[in-house]
Amino acid sequence: MKKGYKKLIAWQVADELAFQVYIASKGFPKEEIYGITSQLRRAAISIATNISESSGRQNKNESKQFLNIALGSLAETEYLLGFCKKLDFLNAVKFTELEALRQRAGSLLWSLYQSYR
Repeated sequence: MKKGYKKLIAWQVADELAFQVYIASKGFPKEEIYGITSQLRRAAISIATNISESSGRQNKNESKQFLNIALGSLAETEYLLGFCKKLDFLNAVKFTELEALRQRAGSLLWSLYQSYR
């Protein structure tokens, strides 16, 4: 039986985004392992983990707060992906793929967040 959050399409897409960010960032310069590589990975995985945590809350307001944190992490991921492209850590094709995934995750997450109104 799937956990509640695993049924959420928003979580599934956020999980895939985090996974793809981890794969893409393996090729970043080694001197960035504790810098932008770590920051981007933490931001991307925070989206999915906060969606997971929101589903485990018993209170609607608590759940919504974790989704709000996920939205903040989504914005951070957007900035960091663009910055990595600017530094040529991501080529145009990989950036476009990740950005499309991030936008889809964002749309689904926003819909989920608004459903708590």
